[in-house]
Amino acid sequence: MSYKINNLKNAIHGFFLSIATTVAEPSTIMPLIIHHFSQNLIVVGLFTSLLRGGAIVIQLVAAFYAQSFEKTIGYLKIVFLFRFLSWFGIGAVIYIFGESNPSLTLWLIGVGLFLFSFSAGFGGIYFKEIVAKVFDSTQRGKTMANRQLFSSVGAVLSGGVAGWVLSHFDAPKSYAYLFIFSSLLMIVGFLAFATIDEPIKKNISKREDSFFKFLKNAYGILKVDKRLQIQIMASLLGYSFLLAMPFVIIQAKETINLSGWLVGGFITIQMIGSIIGNFFLWKNFGSNYVLMLRVAFTFMILSFVIALLFQNAYAYMVIFFLFGVGIDGFRNADMNLVIEIAPEDKRPVYVAIQSTIVSLGLFFSIPGGVILELFGYKTLYTVTILALGAGVYFTSLLKKSQS
Repeated sequence: MSYKINNLKNAIHGFFLSIATTVAEPSTIMPLIIHHFSQNLIVVGLFTSLLRGGAIVIQLVAAFYAQSFEKTIGYLKIVFLFRFLSWFGIGAVIYIFGESNPSLTLWLIGVGLFLFSFSAGFGGIYFKEIVAKVFDSTQRGKTMANRQLFSSVGAVLSGGVAGWVLSHFDAPKSYAYLFIFSSLLMIVGFLAFATIDEPIKKNISKREDSFFKFLKNAYGILKVDKRLQIQIMASLLGYSFLLAMPFVIIQAKETINLSGWLVGGFITIQMIGSIIGNFFLWKNFGSNYVLMLRVAFTFMILSFVIALLFQNAYAYMVIFFLFGVGIDGFRNADMNLVIEIAPEDKRPVYVAIQSTIVSLGLFFSIPGGVILELFGYKTLYTVTILALGAGVYFTSLLKKSQS
């Protein structure tokens, strides 16, 4: 198998998927879309979570079946089709109903977001299985950093286009156009990854007689594997940035003159941070994923310290830049840490255990919305910083468990 060809296909997939999904970036555009139809900040937090949180409920089911699959690419193709239809459907709903029926529009957007992320629960298991089979331990960190680098370039382009669309078309039609056209670009990335030549996996696990027995065995793995337990806590606390991140753009809207171009500019700045992080940092860490995780925590803590102290356009530029650097560090470390410790035959199970528990962090924006409603931005940012600090502590335990 050619690393160069597979690495290119992985990068192209990331590039076009990022162009598409950046139009609903949970730190910028998605909160503005939901805020357009509902002024309730808790609802904003809920819908921001739905963008990725639907995957939680299905990952263990996907792993139950995937552990006995010799190949998973065929199933991944079905997931790709489902995700395209869900994304396109959100744009169609906004275009057809829009402000004529805000409540119905909001509900249908929620259904579309849930289905999009629900299908990712299957896709994530299949995707990580393919990456683990196609790339060896030294290649995975590089190819995922390259993928994220291409994803960031795609997101920069998407940010510019989003800024143009938001400035030239009135909401909510502008939101509809973003979803509809981005879904068409999404297909290109899906086709690229679907052509990867996946090798047959010979070391597979026999599927348990029932899903209940599978859950019991999965719990047994979690109970005895201390390294996995610590790793899950560190990664879960990594998601605590979602307590506050979706609301930074709402505060910016309240404190500065937030034009469509400036929203697009924040997206571009965030993705420039991602590009710089992947090019100069993450791809050079090799297999030291614990250090990668600690550095990512540091960037995120710094971003919220700035948010706590300053509220002006320049401060928000720095904050979104740091978001871009830190988020990709979390993604790369989280994925590779679990692949690193998982036995080959139980890899889908390990991935599902960690992903399912850690994915609970995708709903942190809901309590974040509650904290913001009750206590305000300063308390929200302080709580977020403390939670991220707790994550740094667990990375120190993770480092000791490696020794």
